[in-house]
Order: sequence, then C-alpha cells, then structure tokens
Amino acid sequence: MTRTHWAAIAAVVLALLFAGAATVASAGGGGDTTSRTPSADSADAGFARDMSVHHQQAVEMSFIVRDRTQDDEVRRLAYDIANTQANQRGMMLGWLDLWGLPKLAADREPMAWMTGEGAHGGSGHSAHGGSSEAGDGALMPGMATRADLDRLGKADGKQAEIEYLQLMIVHHNGGISMAEGCAKQCTVGPQKALAEGMVAAQRSEVELMVDLLHKRGAEVRTS
Repeated sequence: MTRTHWAAIAAVVLALLFAGAATVASAGGGGDTTSRTPSADSADAGFARDMSVHHQQAVEMSFIVRDRTQDDEVRRLAYDIANTQANQRGMMLGWLDLWGLPKLAADREPMAWMTGEGAHGGSGHSAHGGSSEAGDGALMPGMATRADLDRLGKADGKQAEIEYLQLMIVHHNGGISMAEGCAKQCTVGPQKALAEGMVAAQRSEVELMVDLLHKRGAEVRTS
C-alpha cells in the first residue's frame, strides 16, 4: 500500500472519530453549557470559520489538477486531499451551526483569533522550505492567490503536477500553522482533537508531496 493511501486512511479515520466525538459532546448531557459553546470571537469559532475557507481552496486546487493530469499517483493524492478536507470542512461548519454562530464574520479579519507567530499570514518558513506567509491577495497562511490558481488551471501534465504540489505544500504548511494555533488556543475538546489530527495528517502529506516533487525534478517553492 502506498504512502498516499496510508496518509488518506489515517486522515479519514481521524475525521470519522472526531465527528463522532463532536456529536456526543454537542448533544450529550452533563457539564456546563457555556464550557461547550464558544463565543463568536473565540479561537474555536475563528478557527472553524477560517479553516473552512482554507480547506475549500485545497478542494478547489485538487479538482483543478485532477482534470489537468493523467498521472494516477497525483490524482489519487488530489482525491484524498479533496475528500478529507471537504469532510472536515463540513464538520467545522456543522459545529458553527450547533453553536448558533455565523459561518461568515464580515466584521472580523481573517486570523484575528490567532495570537502570536503565524497570525495574519505568519512569518518564516516551514521545515520543508515552503513559506506559510499569505501573499498577493491571500488572506490566510499558505493560501494561493488568484494568479496562482490561474497558472495551475492553464498548466498540463507534468507541469500541472509540479504547480499543484508546490502550491499544496505551501497551503498545507499554512494550514498546519493554523491548526497548531487551534491546538493551543481552542477550548472545545473535539475541535482541539481535530486540529491536532490535521497537524499530523498534513505533515505526512507534505513529506509525501516533497518526495513527489523531487521525482519530477522540481523543488519546493520558497515564496
């Protein structure tokens, strides 16, 4: 079984476990209700809103590359990322519904919930060289710009694979920074557990994507 499949299986299993835990925690009796219902300006709510947007772009990029290459390995990876992140996005939006909080907060800047290094695009680079800093038009760590997406959409074959892997490594590194922030700041148990699972799964996928890039004679993009 390939590393792609192992990473996908681990991510899906974690997502299912956390979904069940979230349902029990949200519906179960006992405990103080306020301890399970975060406020609109909490790290829990901010992470759920922002990571839902972040995940949606990963899904979008994965669908783009699926139609731009015939390489089975990259297409499987793209499908696994799209499937896992779409499921996690649904969980986070579902939590916002359960908490009675809006899915969008026009009066709050993205990443306002995250304190310290990594907030508003972060600073520095990951261990794999991919910058997690938001750039031209990007609002959150690692997110691709419209120009990046246009470039990916115009590429074909090997070049599309390289563009996707380079963009997704940066995207994952940004997501890892956000998930680490939630793991430290969020107070809802299932949400913290989901964030910790994201960190582990996306680090594994980053290692895989670095290997796939090297197989194609390309390097991780540093900006």
